[in-house]
Amino acid sequence: MADLSLLTELRDGVLLITLNRPDVLNSFNAEMALAMQAALQRAADDAAVRAVLITGTGRGFCAGQDLAEVLPQGDGPMPDIGAVVVRSYNPIIRGIRHLEKPVLCAVNGIAAGAGANLAFACDITLAADEATFVESFAKLGLIPDTSGTFIVPRLVGMQRATGMFFLAEKMTAAKAKEWGLIWDVVPKATLFDTAFAMAQQLATQATRGFGLTKRAMNASFTNSLDAQLDVEAQAMTEAGRTADYEEGVRAFLAKRAPVYRGA
Repeated sequence: MADLSLLTELRDGVLLITLNRPDVLNSFNAEMALAMQAALQRAADDAAVRAVLITGTGRGFCAGQDLAEVLPQGDGPMPDIGAVVVRSYNPIIRGIRHLEKPVLCAVNGIAAGAGANLAFACDITLAADEATFVESFAKLGLIPDTSGTFIVPRLVGMQRATGMFFLAEKMTAAKAKEWGLIWDVVPKATLFDTAFAMAQQLATQATRGFGLTKRAMNASFTNSLDAQLDVEAQAMTEAGRTADYEEGVRAFLAKRAPVYRGA
């Protein structure tokens, strides 16, 4: 029987990835994590995929780890949660951040724990007006994973990040936008259509340039200014050799709309 915990569909150049365990608020088990990793690898390998949109079914986006899967069996020892992180979540974040194509996220409901950090790690995140975010790890005596300790302080600063992690309070979508954790808030009824239209629009653009921009931004997290200037120059050289750049220049000179191929 096919695993339906994660659904994928390629539509108009956009790979739609839908978390599909609504009975547990789309919390991750091992199967869904592996399916997500495979979907991101497909996005990297398939030239027909020009952008990615991640969302969830039901009333939640993602409640993080399915705790029922990581409870001790009988009187056995507690499972190694770090091993779960290495096996399930780290490859997902690497897949998103290293994918040189736009990755959008449409948060349709509660995003908790790993689910919140998954949303924050995407390139552009939209949230329904009734969505909420919570860094719930402290309630279990754990630490934020799924790149939370890396991404969140860089988005909001140390004080706000520490408050989010230690207090584990629910945050509204409006506050998440105000703090710079997400791009925008839209009515839930129009969330998917708005996010998909944005993904479609990006999929028609010079996506190699987006990929190189993303590569340079990733490098900036650890580079000095001088090193980053070198990264920019190298990426600009590569961008200047793409067919999309040539098409963009020709279209500009001819005063017509460019037709980009993502190459």
